[in-house]
Amino acid sequence: MQRIIIVHWSKSTGPEPIIQYPPEPIFPSKDLFLKIWALHELDKDSSIIEFIPEMGLDQYVSVIQIYEGEIYFLVIVYDQNAKVEKVIKESPDILATVSKNLIELVNTNKITRAISEAFLTIKNFSKLEIEENLMNFFKDKIKYTILQILRNGIISKSRLQEILRKDYGFSTLNIDLLLISFIREELMIKKSVPGSKECYFLINDLSCIRIPPKNLPGGIEDDVLKNYREKLINFYTNYDCASEIETKTALNFLMDKNIYKLLETLRENRLTVSECLDILNNREDLFNEVLDNEFVYEAKGFVYLLSDVRFIKFSPYYIIKRLSKRYKDQEISSDEYFTHLKLLTEQFSKESKLIDYEIL
Repeated sequence: MQRIIIVHWSKSTGPEPIIQYPPEPIFPSKDLFLKIWALHELDKDSSIIEFIPEMGLDQYVSVIQIYEGEIYFLVIVYDQNAKVEKVIKESPDILATVSKNLIELVNTNKITRAISEAFLTIKNFSKLEIEENLMNFFKDKIKYTILQILRNGIISKSRLQEILRKDYGFSTLNIDLLLISFIREELMIKKSVPGSKECYFLINDLSCIRIPPKNLPGGIEDDVLKNYREKLINFYTNYDCASEIETKTALNFLMDKNIYKLLETLRENRLTVSECLDILNNREDLFNEVLDNEFVYEAKGFVYLLSDVRFIKFSPYYIIKRLSKRYKDQEISSDEYFTHLKLLTEQFSKESKLIDYEIL
């Protein structure tokens, strides 16, 4: 992804580029914007169009928006090898949210910061794998704070912004862009209830824990396999899952990109000690730390995955108790209480099992 451009359509003079990010010295030609406009005119049923010129590697996606009677379009420039194309085609809601948010800020002093955040939002969605995207809910201080707030049950957009500003000092947030990832990962939904506009509801929670590898190692000596199984059984017999979630021990290891790569590689096959050190940039201290914390098992020069670290998405039924208390304390209305309660219980009724979770 190369840049984002906001263009205003003037009935008298045609396309007028307003701002772009990154702030390059010149905008694309007026002729290019006229061709994009013509495609919007030809396909009025769709708010999003693609334009692929015959020459060059650059491709364009444009999202048209009407705001206060004026016509704008948000143009995204990317090359033919960029992963952003997948995001554009499979997640048009991201573009819809980003474009609406930016156009509403176009004549304010917040537009410069907003367009840079929008650029990074789309770019991050396109370049990160699923586990890396999920990791950002814990690495990003603002996202983790929002997740903690959502765990208390329904909250309005205005109240969430107020808490983030007053209690945590996040005063210049673009809340719509921040919450795109929560909606895309199906952790949260947004809807209005009587008396409350734009409320947010946590419908899935996220955690990071250690789990056994899918399969026992194959093709190894019987004595090594026996010792490996004993080590595996002993570890998980004494594993305190709740404590590890609280201390974030596993998550802290996973946040090291080299350890993440090592565990990811070991899911597929064993490695030699030398290969492990190559992945860890020859840091023997880091390898010993991974070994001592029983993430891996080493025997006869080979290394095997002992305890994987994965993200778990689960239904947050614990919220029901918190909702009941908030309702009794008159912190939320009956409509707010029953709406969130209905969302959680409907999800529960669809499941045949009492514990509803997904390993990601």
